[in-house]
Amino acid sequence: MTHLTRALAIGCSALALAGCGADDIASPGSGGDIIINNPNPAPAPSPTPTPAGVTPAAGCPTINASGGLTDGGTIQGPTGTYRVCQLPAVIDADTTLPYIEGLLYALGGRVDIGTDRGATSTGSTVELTIEPGVIIYGATGRSFLVANRGNQLIAEGTASRPIIFTSRDNVLGLNNDSSIGQWGGVVLLGRAPVSDCRTGVINVGAANCEQELEGTATTTLFGGNQPGDSSGSLEYVQIRYSGFALAPGNELQSLTTGGIGSGTNLNNFMSFNSSDDGMEFFGGTVNMRNIIAVGADDDSIDADTGVQANLQNAIVVQRTGGGDSLIELDSPDDDFDTDAQPQTVFNLTNFTFIERSTANSQVIRARGGAKLNLANGIIATDGETCIRIDETVTLNAGPTFNSIAADCDDARPFRGDAGVTDAQVQAAFAAGSNNSADFTLTLTNLFINGTNENGVAVFNPTALSSFFTVPANIGAVYPGNSDWVNGWTCNSSTATFDSSVSACTSLPVY
Repeated sequence: MTHLTRALAIGCSALALAGCGADDIASPGSGGDIIINNPNPAPAPSPTPTPAGVTPAAGCPTINASGGLTDGGTIQGPTGTYRVCQLPAVIDADTTLPYIEGLLYALGGRVDIGTDRGATSTGSTVELTIEPGVIIYGATGRSFLVANRGNQLIAEGTASRPIIFTSRDNVLGLNNDSSIGQWGGVVLLGRAPVSDCRTGVINVGAANCEQELEGTATTTLFGGNQPGDSSGSLEYVQIRYSGFALAPGNELQSLTTGGIGSGTNLNNFMSFNSSDDGMEFFGGTVNMRNIIAVGADDDSIDADTGVQANLQNAIVVQRTGGGDSLIELDSPDDDFDTDAQPQTVFNLTNFTFIERSTANSQVIRARGGAKLNLANGIIATDGETCIRIDETVTLNAGPTFNSIAADCDDARPFRGDAGVTDAQVQAAFAAGSNNSADFTLTLTNLFINGTNENGVAVFNPTALSSFFTVPANIGAVYPGNSDWVNGWTCNSSTATFDSSVSACTSLPVY
């Protein structure tokens, strides 16, 4: 800049005023031109940035529950500024949380829907209904929502406006695609049978067999004698960044069910970055369609304590930095006792599993005498064992595999343990129809079927349960069955589902 100014001055002196710009002033009688360069104007101060999009609602709505909602002021994040309305510790009357633009609901700690009504009660006392588009966040690590036995959570979003349960850091925009364990999660408890009782004995038909929920500081019970019990309905729901540990080994999952009955409706559910399991089912009956689990730091799907599970259309994707088995299957705590009622039965059809964790050693692990039935599935590994079966009682339960396309570890695709050999596991896999452990995958966009997958013959899953429908192809996403992932999910570097939805690190703005 100095050389340029000097050059301009010399030029103006030689050419006099005619050659000078408007900012150059000649002084009379000076014997030469005096050049004055006006300084550039100081830049205007930048205004304080305001988040785009959302402005806070004027106040909190009125609800029926005692104590109502507490106005917590506002919270500001990258998507805007929101009014915070904190739920009471107990929802003691039928209550609806309406969607209001610029409003978030907060869990200040444990929030109970009703109180426990026991193993043999009937009917429903309290229902908490959450409208489509509502976002609820855990204000602390110890925040979680639990629907107690005899009460219901009705959280029914839509494909364009899912219901989102998430963390305070997610609202503030502090998360990344590896963030986990920032609040508790969602718990549904019911009065359906479980296989082992809190008294330390297995269930051999007792109507009042109860089990205690893990991950809580106070005794919270589930189980009973009503297989058709309903704990409510979850549809088009995301649960993000859950699984806070109250103590080592004592944490909640993204979604935990305990003794829920077949009357409970579960469809279009996404778990993102749980620090424990993506979802865990303890006893009862779980019928579920359209399931996504991304980034779980422990098992993606965990089933235990006599659950009768039927799942169709499941996408599971691990982060490279965390995750154990994609399925962990167990039965009563007494692993070698087959008298427990009910025996855990896990039926899964139309799944696409993307195993990427460097911390695990197998994709699917069954033990404890649980019965595993897999059909119409795709398993993509980074060089891991696909199927592991522990204990003779689990092998004797008769696991079945049909129409499974997998690229397993070449050296050890199958693993047996605690009395089971690798060869026995391989034989069980080979006994099914249309199975391959060295399949050449042609998946696109991580989880969408290609030509090879669509060429695999389909197994009729209605042979496992009348809950299932007969698919056109194996896998979770294939021609004619691809739209179910659109609209209600969120994207990350781990998995992208729909270009029109927000990142999981952000909040949707409607």
